[in-house]
Amino acid sequence: MPEMSNAMPPVDLRSDTVTKPTPAMLDRMVHAELGDDVWGDDPTVKQLEKLAGERLGKEAGLFLPSGTMSNQVAILTHARTKGEVIGEAASHIFRSELGGLSLIAGLYPRPLPGKRGAMDIDSLRSSLRPPEMTANALGTAVVCMETTHNAAGGSVLPLEHMREVYNLCVHRAVPVHLDGARIFNAALALGVAASEIAAHADSATFCLSKGLSAPVGSVLTGSADFIHRARGFRRMLGGNMRQVGLLAACGIVALEQSIDRLAEDHANARRLANGLHHIEPSLVDPNEVATNIVMVDVGKTRASARRWTDVLAGYGVLAAPATASVIRFVTHRHVSETDIDRAVAAFGDIYTTRPMALFAA
Repeated sequence: MPEMSNAMPPVDLRSDTVTKPTPAMLDRMVHAELGDDVWGDDPTVKQLEKLAGERLGKEAGLFLPSGTMSNQVAILTHARTKGEVIGEAASHIFRSELGGLSLIAGLYPRPLPGKRGAMDIDSLRSSLRPPEMTANALGTAVVCMETTHNAAGGSVLPLEHMREVYNLCVHRAVPVHLDGARIFNAALALGVAASEIAAHADSATFCLSKGLSAPVGSVLTGSADFIHRARGFRRMLGGNMRQVGLLAACGIVALEQSIDRLAEDHANARRLANGLHHIEPSLVDPNEVATNIVMVDVGKTRASARRWTDVLAGYGVLAAPATASVIRFVTHRHVSETDIDRAVAAFGDIYTTRPMALFAA
């Protein structure tokens, strides 16, 4: 198969963040009623926050620019004093988000080993301390979970695991935060409402700008008192916005119309995994694909993940290296079954008929 021509749009599997707003979102944006959200009088933002809280079974919500800021605001709000932030070592909070909080608030990461995103329970049990700092040790400020788990290939935390984590923390009076950036993908995979997942955390956040297709934004949910305090930390981190109802309008449509459609992304991810597994079983185990992320191990090809993505781009297939030897593919609403088949065909052509292309500088 020859390299794709420029006449064909690329199959963009880098992330579900590349999704564009739907026509319904753009229409709702044009007609959105606006106010100044910092003063608390943007009615469209209020509607989004109320709807988000209801979907996750929490009293209130807070609209923020990004998932990273949502997590940081949540951690700051939970932490009443200096202490440790506990979570699974490969979670997004530890890999990409936590550094600034050590400087801002005296919070320190305590990453725990885990399997497919689920932290080891025995390690958690031995690491938990009451939040109050003692003369010999920092207390536990907050425990964080992530589902779906990005680095673990979109894996979903079992509800039994979440329940055990939450019960341990409640016993020690330690708050729990859930990074639920793709919580609706997790809910679909488990066959439960998102509120059943969020019930195992004191606060939970989710992104509107990934598979739900809104252009910007995340919503943090929790108790009314928690969200009241979180507003101050949003301001401190520079997250206050003004007539942001324009973006909140898209988020409302996302929650009303985009959740059930995520099933198509899951089906396409499995289609991709099955196709690549057929080319070479060591590339991916389809049984480990739970949602819309497919992690492909190209280590046996002796070419790096970066080199693979460079060559795939020449075929009109865009993906992103996750590690030196693993490529991450993410399905979303702009990717069809036909696009998946194009991606599999391109991968197969490189793997079977043009392997030297991987090593050509």
